[in-house]
Parts: sequence; structure tokens; C-alpha cells
Amino acid sequence: MKFLTQDEARRICEKAIAFSKADECRVNLSGEREGNIRYANNAVSTAGLAEDTQLNVTVSFGKRVGSATINEFDDKSLEKAVRRAEDVARLAPENPEFLPNVTAQQYKATPTWNKNTAAIDPDYRAEVAFRSIEAARKANLKAAGFFDDTTSFQAHANSNGVFGYQELTSLGFTVTTRTEDGRGSGWAKRYANDAGKFDARAASAIAIEKALRSVDAKALEPGRYTVILEPDATSDMLNFMFGAFDARNADEGRSFLSKKGGGNRVGEKLYDEQVNVWADPWNPDVPVLPWDSASMLARERADIIKNGVVAGMDYTRYWAQKQGKRAIGRHGNVIMAGGTKSTEELIASTKKGVLVTRTWYIRMVDPQSQLLTGLTRDGTFYIENGKIKHPIKNFRFNESPVAMLNNIEELGKPVVVGGTNASFQMLLPAMKVRDFNFTSLSDAV
Repeated sequence: MKFLTQDEARRICEKAIAFSKADECRVNLSGEREGNIRYANNAVSTAGLAEDTQLNVTVSFGKRVGSATINEFDDKSLEKAVRRAEDVARLAPENPEFLPNVTAQQYKATPTWNKNTAAIDPDYRAEVAFRSIEAARKANLKAAGFFDDTTSFQAHANSNGVFGYQELTSLGFTVTTRTEDGRGSGWAKRYANDAGKFDARAASAIAIEKALRSVDAKALEPGRYTVILEPDATSDMLNFMFGAFDARNADEGRSFLSKKGGGNRVGEKLYDEQVNVWADPWNPDVPVLPWDSASMLARERADIIKNGVVAGMDYTRYWAQKQGKRAIGRHGNVIMAGGTKSTEELIASTKKGVLVTRTWYIRMVDPQSQLLTGLTRDGTFYIENGKIKHPIKNFRFNESPVAMLNNIEELGKPVVVGGTNASFQMLLPAMKVRDFNFTSLSDAV
């Protein structure tokens, strides 16, 4: 893949727009190089490198919209794609919620590109797998994992003169280790923008320790317990909740943030005062594009929850206009304030409780209360007098993240828990929470 520079991307975008005879034209141009390596049963199974560059052009005649996508950028191909988009637009029904393209935007660059990650090559990926497999073998365990890294660029432009260009890098790693007899299982996940902050051995060591300690799990009666939830144990649950911070859904009565009689609950205290959450595209640990790809609006730092009070919600351009609100680019990350303690320090301050490494298979039960159900896995432990006493069988839980964030006893140090630069990222703390509702036991490890 030829990695297009800002000037090269601008020229291609401007050419495509110049070919258009429609009322408006918008172009998105992106390129990506993604490498990966996968291993299981202590052996590499697949490795690969995929590259692609593509351009999407969207045009409109009045409220009729059409799009076309290509991966060839000579003049003939660009014009053909534009004509195809125009043909589609002429046949399309009118969109009653159509809005014209945005006008001038100020995009302040975010630190989404890192030279260490961009330099990753097949030898680096092989070394990641080797280190993880070697550590598992030494502990007489079986390891399965996946490592992937991405270097990319994104550019967009429209016929109103808006243009943006950004380069991005990211990496992700997951590893599961199990005992030979399958009775013990451990897991770890890492994401990073900077490969210099990633350590395959350290991540694998955590999964190995969890696997060894989780053998011979004992049954603990289901019920409500004080729990220490590692960041990866809460990330998927909180994803459900923050996905509901949509003003339209709330205003139309389809959300836990809907107010009786209409409207939403911005300004209401729904959480413990310790809960402070915001979005910040320029955060160096979880940087994201400085614009929202759907609307092309510039992103801003924005409070979501402040001292337990709902401080802000996402508005599409259409809904913001309809409600008389100001629209900004939708958030690309979520950052939650925490404390300074490690998970180990939270354990040390717990008289009786349960440590949860990970939750999975989470499903919505009730959108109006955000009640979720799911399972723990890959290392669940009973805590007594500040120490892990023994492993316990996994649980099914029925719990709402809204209730969970009202029952916080203490917060740990925030860590990066997920996403890639081009999508959604989170910086979350470990949490000590009281009265977490475990409803039944699960025999799975």
C-alpha cells in the first residue's frame, strides 16, 4: 500500500469533488496496513498482512443521496465513481432528515500516530508470539493469543471546502492460558497507541498467574457481594451504558436517560459523586480522530458525567437542530477518573469480597434500567482479610452499570482497556463495588 501524504490525499479528494455535478459532494479517503499473528495450543496457526486504500464519494441532489466506493485513483476511475454516486442519488428517495454538508471546521491534530508502532514488522509479531508461548510452556500451560497492529491514514473533504487528514497507529493483544487438564484459565488484554508501552511477557505473566491460581475452584453461594472489578470486567458493561447516551433515544422515551413526560435527564444526579467521566480526543493514552467521521464535525473535550451528574449527551446534527442544541462531533473515547491504587491495593483493603478478572457474553435485559446479564470467566477469586484465599466457580450476574456506579466504595488507577484509534477507546479504573448481584453459578472456567 502506498501511504498517501496529506498533499497527495488532498489532490485526490479535490479531483473527485471537481468531477461532481451534484448539489453537494463529500469524499472520504482511507488507507490501512494491518498485520497480525495468531497462535493456539502453544503454536502459531496463522500470520498475515493486509493492505487496502479506498475512496468513498457521497453526493446529493436536494435531499436525494447516493454513494460509491473505489480503490483506484486515476482520473477515469474517480470520475466513474462520482457518476455512479450521482446515478444512485437520482434514483434514491428523499431523506426527510437530510442536512447539507458541514461548513468550515477547525481540526486540531491529535497524537494518534507513533513511530514505534508504525515500525512493527513480521519479526516483531513473531517475537510477541514466541515470548507468550515460551512463558506458557515454562509454566506447563497452553497459550492461545492474537496480536494485531495497524498503521493507517484517514482524509475527508467536501464541496464546502472542509478538509481533514490524520495518520494513526494502534496495536491490540489478547492471550488466554489454560492448564493441561482445562481446570484453570487465565486471560489478559492490552491495547496501545505506542508499541514502546507494550510488553508481551508482562501481559502473558498475568494470564499465567491467573490460570495457575484458578485451579480447583470452589463453589460460592450466589448472592450480593462486594466485588473488585478489574477494568476489563467493566468495560463491556459500560460500553452498553455509554452507548445509550444518545439524546434522541432519550428524548423519545427509549432510554434509561428518558425523563417522564418527555426530554432527557441531563443535569440529574444518577451516580455516586466519585463518578467523573469525560471525552478528550487529545488524551495521549487514548487519542482518537479530531473529527467525527459520520458528521465531519470537529470533536471537543466534553464532560459526560460530572460528580455523579449527567453532564452531556450525544446529539446528531439533525437532532441538535430540531431541539435547538449545539452539535459537536460524537465522542471517540471515554475517560473515567480514578484513584492511585493498584488492583492489588484494592484487594488488600477488602475484608471479604470477590475479584473478577473478566466479564463476557453480556446481553441487555432491560434498556430502561440498563439491566445486563453476563458471566465471569478466566479467573474469579474469593478475597478474605485483604488476600486472595482461593479460586471460586464463575457466576452469572444480573446487574445494571447505573446501579454499579452508585455502589462504588473505591476506585483504582485508570488503564487503557480497549478500542483502536479509529473507533472507540476507554480509560477506566479498577472498581471496588458493593452489592454486586451474582444470580447463579457457571461450571465454565
